[in-house]
Amino acid sequence: MNLKSFARAGSRTALLSVAVASFALLGGCSTIKGWFGGKDKPGEAASKPAELVEFAPSASVTRLWSAKAGGGEGRLGARQGPAVVDGRVYAAAVEGGVRAFDLQTGATVWTYASKLPLSGGPGAGDGIVAVGSLEGDVIALDASTGAEKWKAKVDNEVIAAPAIGQGLVLVHGNDGRVTAFDENTGERRWFWNRDAPLLSVRGNDSPLLVPGLAFVGNDDGTLSALSLTDGRPLWDQAVSEASGRNDLERMADVDGTPALDGITLFASSYKGETVSIDGPSGRVQWSAQSGGPGRVGVGSDRVVVADANGTVWALDKSSGGVMWQQPGLARRNVSGTAVQGDYAVVGDFDGYLHWLKLSDGSFAARQKVGGDAIKAAPVVVDGVLVVQTTGGEISAWRLAQ
Repeated sequence: MNLKSFARAGSRTALLSVAVASFALLGGCSTIKGWFGGKDKPGEAASKPAELVEFAPSASVTRLWSAKAGGGEGRLGARQGPAVVDGRVYAAAVEGGVRAFDLQTGATVWTYASKLPLSGGPGAGDGIVAVGSLEGDVIALDASTGAEKWKAKVDNEVIAAPAIGQGLVLVHGNDGRVTAFDENTGERRWFWNRDAPLLSVRGNDSPLLVPGLAFVGNDDGTLSALSLTDGRPLWDQAVSEASGRNDLERMADVDGTPALDGITLFASSYKGETVSIDGPSGRVQWSAQSGGPGRVGVGSDRVVVADANGTVWALDKSSGGVMWQQPGLARRNVSGTAVQGDYAVVGDFDGYLHWLKLSDGSFAARQKVGGDAIKAAPVVVDGVLVVQTTGGEISAWRLAQ
């Protein structure tokens, strides 16, 4: 693949999974005792989720609609989110199958019923909607009607949305393996395997497709570029070094789909580092000591990331320098970041969406989506922000003009 064509594009064991999911869950709580009440001991208040502070809203946000996708993921740690393509919102549920909604009105377009635990959010493109399950099933549906086109199987649970394009459906299993299926027939074309470390954050995210290439974030803290022709790795680059005295300290997962801006990739790591990478060569252009496991939001001159502790950071796109930080969401299990207009948007464990000014990081608006956590990064298409909670509620939001 040449630079010009690129520029045009614009299971590990159940025990370990439970342990890591529990570790992540405890990040939003003070102590086990705190679940049942009781007086805080000295120092416990510092480990509690930050209390939300009232402010005078400077942005007006309107809920366009809300709907139910089915039984939500609960505490699976799948970060199940919607896909928005060609004016439709596609959402999957662990109990309830797949649904398509109109982006502007929320009207149900079609429903695909399934008894499978559809744990990965759907991917959409090329007239196809694809979704994976906790049992390794992969299902492809017609995007217009919801009719089933084909089924396939992988060797591990799928809790990331498949990526679709250039004749392929790419499935990123929770064991780190990427499998490519023919998007029309479901025939397996190739697979690529990346050994996972002994301990990692539960979950991963979709590959990013550009002409001829797929970029994949790995649990060992690296980003890989794969040839779509045969899955051959073209380069690997460390986003964060998996260093430390024990497996917990070495956790450096790149769990958010990398963001593409022109020919530059931005990727972030659970270990707290964000990098800018030249896509064609894999060369690191800058590295910043601020980052987290979720997706990166990209503005005109800055990228926005939320770290594992809940602090939101804006980094200069050209240098990685810190432009601002917002600590007001500490320990609230903040989601990955999206950019809507002049604002960065994140969700939290209590079902709130927060709009932060891109200019200085101050709070501009806050809305309650529902009573369940927001784990997946919101999605913004045509000025509309769409978000899904762990309870399976889908809602769409628009900024007032």
